[in-house]
Amino acid sequence: MEDADERYVAPGCTLCREGAKLVLFVTGRCDRGCWYCPLSGERKGTDLVFANDREVRGDDDLLEEARAMSALGTGVTGGDPLAALDRVVRYCRLLKDEFGPAHHVHLYTGRAPTEDELRTLAGLVDEVRLHPPYGDWGRVMETPYPAAIRAARDLGFAVGVEVPSLPGVEGLAPLLPLVDFLNINELEWGESSADEMRARGLELAAPLGNAVAGARDWATPLLGDEKVRFCSSSFKDAVQLRERLVRIAVNTARPFDEVTDDGTVVYGTVRPAEGVAAALDLAEGEYAVVDGALELAWDRLAAGRDAVAGEKAIVERYPNRGMVVEVTPL
Repeated sequence: MEDADERYVAPGCTLCREGAKLVLFVTGRCDRGCWYCPLSGERKGTDLVFANDREVRGDDDLLEEARAMSALGTGVTGGDPLAALDRVVRYCRLLKDEFGPAHHVHLYTGRAPTEDELRTLAGLVDEVRLHPPYGDWGRVMETPYPAAIRAARDLGFAVGVEVPSLPGVEGLAPLLPLVDFLNINELEWGESSADEMRARGLELAAPLGNAVAGARDWATPLLGDEKVRFCSSSFKDAVQLRERLVRIAVNTARPFDEVTDDGTVVYGTVRPAEGVAAALDLAEGEYAVVDGALELAWDRLAAGRDAVAGEKAIVERYPNRGMVVEVTPL
């Protein structure tokens, strides 16, 4: 997040900035068709569950991912989580029971939750973040959202509005006296929304980024209010994601893995594995055999590469056996 430090910062945002929030994607279903939706084609409309990038097929998958990053909270997202309310209740209760009531949960929804829905979530969700439909921003006080905000506040929820930066975002200003915060996310170019963005004449702000040109300017009329914060695309990539990866990497790295400042892990690999440990005088715990390859500290392999045969490489990848970033043959 950006702007002055004196401004109100939602607790969910504080934990995100520290990389301490697990992202719980509970469903790809949504009854809205926002042209700017950033959801990937692989998730949009599906009824799958993910904890960060790990598919959740059972409770243990969710809890293991939360433990792997020492999560202090969870952000519940979709699709629209309220389209799978029973699932939200189940997983939030699981997280609160496992990690205690201080495990902070915030939930995004495009709907104006009913009082019954809010009562169902009370004690399980701490912070509700609403996304009124873009077409309603100029008449937002005539919609169900003000009443939903008041009901949520009366039930003890922290309540905010979180929307992408689009022309006319200043139309949400009448909600400011009712909410705890208004987060404006820099509009990002998405794989599934690219055609819609081109049709509206939008362009990237920079060739190597995801931010849409002009998005910061559209938010400017509201940035003087102490409840309003602007979250840039670069901040989410350079800080939030990196800090989450670092937490996971530190918790899951093997003794011989090197954790980088970007939260990736680096190690050496030799295939086939036979005889490598003896040739390099590796003790137990200084290596692992995975799928027929021996994995070890990259510098030990680099120093002793002439002593072993086979395919040798240095691998950099995301933690917890995540996506491979780079493979450098030795």
